[in-house]
Amino acid sequence: MTAVVELCFVLLLFLLFVSAQAVDRSNFKTCDQSSFCKRQRELKPGQSPYRALLDTLELSDSRLTLQLINDNNKVRLLLELYRLQGNMTRVKINELKPIKPRYEVPDVLISDPITEALSVVSQDDNSLVLSLGGNEQRLIVSAQPFRLDIIEGPQVLMSLNSKGLLAFEHLRVRKDTISHKISSTVGSMWDSIKSVFSSNSESEETTGQEKEKQQTDEDGQIKEEEEKPGMWEETFKSHSDSKPNGPSSISLDFSLPGVEHVYGIPEHADTLRLKSTDNSDPYRLYNLDVFQYELHNPMALYGAVPVLISHSTERTMGIFWLNAAETWVDISSNSADKVSSDAPQTDIRWVSESGIIDVFIMLGPKPADVFTQYASLTGTQSFPPLSALAYHQCRWNYNDQEDVKAVDQGFDEHDIPYDFIWLDIEHADGKRYFTWDPIKFPTPKDMLRGLMDKRRKLVAIVDPHIRVDSGYRIHNEIRSKNFYVKNKDGGDYEGWCWPGNSGYPDFTNPEMRAWWASMFSYDQYEGSMENQYIWNDMNEPSVFNGPEVTMHKDAVHGVWEHRDVHNLYGLYVQKATSEGLIQRSGGVERPFVLTRAFFAGSQRYGAVWTGDNAAEWGHLKISIPMCLSLGLVGISFCGADVGGFFKHPSAELLVRWYQAGAYQPFFRAHAHIDTPRREPWLFGPENTALIREAVRQRYALLPYWYQQFYNAHNTGQPVMRPLWVEYPGDVITFSIEDQYLIGKDLLVHPVTDEGATGVTAYLPGKGEVWYDVHSLQKHDGDQSLYIPVTMSSIPVFQRGGSIICRKERVRRSSSCMENDPYTLYVALNSQGFAEGELYIDDFHTFNYQKSKQFIHRRLSFSNNSLTSRNLVPDAQFSTESWIERIMVIGGSRPSSVSLISADGVESALEFEFSSNPAVLTVRKPSVSAAADWTVVLR
Repeated sequence: MTAVVELCFVLLLFLLFVSAQAVDRSNFKTCDQSSFCKRQRELKPGQSPYRALLDTLELSDSRLTLQLINDNNKVRLLLELYRLQGNMTRVKINELKPIKPRYEVPDVLISDPITEALSVVSQDDNSLVLSLGGNEQRLIVSAQPFRLDIIEGPQVLMSLNSKGLLAFEHLRVRKDTISHKISSTVGSMWDSIKSVFSSNSESEETTGQEKEKQQTDEDGQIKEEEEKPGMWEETFKSHSDSKPNGPSSISLDFSLPGVEHVYGIPEHADTLRLKSTDNSDPYRLYNLDVFQYELHNPMALYGAVPVLISHSTERTMGIFWLNAAETWVDISSNSADKVSSDAPQTDIRWVSESGIIDVFIMLGPKPADVFTQYASLTGTQSFPPLSALAYHQCRWNYNDQEDVKAVDQGFDEHDIPYDFIWLDIEHADGKRYFTWDPIKFPTPKDMLRGLMDKRRKLVAIVDPHIRVDSGYRIHNEIRSKNFYVKNKDGGDYEGWCWPGNSGYPDFTNPEMRAWWASMFSYDQYEGSMENQYIWNDMNEPSVFNGPEVTMHKDAVHGVWEHRDVHNLYGLYVQKATSEGLIQRSGGVERPFVLTRAFFAGSQRYGAVWTGDNAAEWGHLKISIPMCLSLGLVGISFCGADVGGFFKHPSAELLVRWYQAGAYQPFFRAHAHIDTPRREPWLFGPENTALIREAVRQRYALLPYWYQQFYNAHNTGQPVMRPLWVEYPGDVITFSIEDQYLIGKDLLVHPVTDEGATGVTAYLPGKGEVWYDVHSLQKHDGDQSLYIPVTMSSIPVFQRGGSIICRKERVRRSSSCMENDPYTLYVALNSQGFAEGELYIDDFHTFNYQKSKQFIHRRLSFSNNSLTSRNLVPDAQFSTESWIERIMVIGGSRPSSVSLISADGVESALEFEFSSNPAVLTVRKPSVSAAADWTVVLR
């Protein structure tokens, strides 16, 4: 194909993209169009053919195995049970003797989970009782039908296969290709044709469902099953999936007695609390490039984290379904219709196209316990450099170096801080990644040095589709090393993306990932510097001319089909890129990498965003539950394109989005190439001032954000979290998704309605108090509070009993503020107590981890004294920052205020007191932020 034709094709694709008004749902499968989902959903509950063969039980200190048999077809499965450290149970089910290995997901678990001893409590002909340790926890294995129940005392916590929906399509050899072709062609006519051409097969009638039947001959060998459309080949639109391994899907159901609220399984543009799917498609987990996605439906989006969390006033639990293939999740609740008088129960059914059943049951019991349990499996959120938590300015695309310089100067001229400016695909030479357009960006190092002089940084996009071009070094090296994904016939897989005809590196190959990482070294990536970071987009992977805009499932990664690894691809891209940025610095500097596609464990490698949203109020609203859902499953570093990627926001919407984005973890403005420019100063001076104030609030709070990410990195607790995480017994909080907590001490209720004159915020906690961070007015907890708002309002409250550190000398970038002083906001609870933390390091290297170069201090106020003490005495770090001001909110007027230094020297301090609101301002204690000290109020 000539270059002109290629260019015309890409242009056509581009025009189709930019002219679309919303997602074309016909491009993406429903469950009914996904043959394995349809087959599995046709199975009826209560008819399980599986039986546990208790006489095959083998028990070691850490592992129990026994065989399961499908009494319909005599296929045997192997069940493995593990009791894991930290109140978790692992259940694995695989074929006992598969004709070839089935895919088991690597690289997601950070290590082999630590096991604890299992012991048999009792056994009879139809059941087996195992001890799971303390709290009277037991695991009951019922033989016929097979079922698992986890109980604690008399209470059933969770049941597996209680609905009888375990289904395991075993691998088999396809023998009758003629019958297969007939089946693929005529579909529903299969039974009648089979009776003519296959006289040796037997037929059975089932109750209202087509069921695979497999008989055994006289010597007990398995015979071929009846086939159904889509088992051996499947067509969607113009795309054919050859399915060389035939049907291989798996399914298992979980019942949660007493549970009405479940969350998680991102990514979906839907409510925080997951809905019943009884009358809709299941939630789909299949990483896809969905153009301008719709709101409030269970369609798959860019990422997939197969983790579901249940919560009730009694307990929080989690289910981690470790499978990287296309997965559908059905949710059924007997309380969804508000009619049932039974005790509440939610039933979850997981269905995946291939692989094995490998599920981790996290038993809590508290929300924090589930987060810790999941983090012990897949790791914690990476600890970003401080600058990554500041404001990012992006669009597709800044035109050239002069444009970048002009935008950079515009921020200075309008006194708006920012840390990163971003470049999209147009910065590269013909969309050849790792290059620069020689006309538009002829001297990238000059551009980067100009930013560095202002202590600012740049992000450039590097996507995983590689232009097929014999003059392109990156392509030639990948091809010469045989690192491309293969098509079903063994050649390099090629598809269409932004550069035109493109190859797709096989990131499942560790050698490929190592090579990719090496390309970020300064001698390989010409023009790059240490203040350039990376953005991985289109890594679902996106293939414009592929089925569902992604890669064919029968493409090949080594010995595995793409169907087995699909949801892992984006994780591997981000992992390799992150490792490349670390390696280029000799292991010194923390990376920053943004990804669009993700999976369980992606939190270890950087940030995510919610993809191609639109400049609509509904998209602003949905950004909150979308990021909350990600935080619940370990990915705290989440944000949405401020202003909306598509379309052009009104000034009101843009201002409100900046105000919301300033209080979300990843804070980036971004816009489509087809939209008018929307730098913050282009909407008039009044709106510029409002946006400036929102961004400045973000910068003042950076010490708190940094502290929360440090805690998330160490503990796995989400940074942005639903109210029920901190108030697990308050049922009012269970469905709240228009407000949230940052850490445990800041409550945020963004204004997300057009023309709003007020919002109603729920302040939780009976006996607690909350302080408006702007007016410092005190409000009681356990109430819904109506808050009048103007265009300048960002409703934020600080929890009484907390101490929050701020830096209020806002400069052009976060790096310029590193040594600036702190202001402590001490918000007293009803008992006159407050506590908080202060964390400081060099803000960008791994030295905090390698050599304990950090400061971590406990701040506590009680008995009219505020004390700073060292939490980690063996940590060593010095700082030029000091304590500039202390604000004590909610107390009474003292007669004097004095500072007692570490060596016992006492000195008087200046102070002011305001009675309405009750605020004590202590000025210039001028004590080092690293020192021990006490401020005494008398």
